[in-house]
Amino acid sequence: MRRRGTGTPDIHGVMAEFNTPHDVVEAAHRVHAQGYRKVDAYSPYPIEELSHALGFHHSPLPLLVLLGGIFGLVAVYGLQYWSAVIEYPMNIGGRPLHSWPAFVVPTFDGTILFASLTAVLGVLALNGLPEPYHPVFNVPTFALASRDKFFLCIEARDPKFDRDKTRDLLRALPGVVDVVEVEH
Repeated sequence: MRRRGTGTPDIHGVMAEFNTPHDVVEAAHRVHAQGYRKVDAYSPYPIEELSHALGFHHSPLPLLVLLGGIFGLVAVYGLQYWSAVIEYPMNIGGRPLHSWPAFVVPTFDGTILFASLTAVLGVLALNGLPEPYHPVFNVPTFALASRDKFFLCIEARDPKFDRDKTRDLLRALPGVVDVVEVEH
């Protein structure tokens, strides 16, 4: 079902609640094996097996940080070279205009600065943060995700999503406590 005139689904997805981390990991494996890819899991603490079960294996963040560091290295070294050799050359004490040993420390600091800024901004962007509101907050029992419950949500934007079939699939999983629809 779609919202009238918008072309977007009228629900965010279907969410199942579990009591143990083993149950939610097993459920994630089964849902992934069924072909669902727009799936998210929520738990009170990180579970490495859960991210593997959902198919999250690679992050572009290390490459982004490397590129940010390289950009910082080139930018800071280039700025120093431009200012000392091209724009305002000064021969002080007979040293060469391109005195690269004097450029090393600021270049290193610029590399670290740009890499760390890229890491912070990359984490925020790749995680879709800040996100002050999410549809799963509409589920009354979802507050337990920060205490002792585990949740698995199949989103309606998944190509394989069918409201009834997805709800039945989640209800058939072992260890499921409750299955609810997540409204926008």
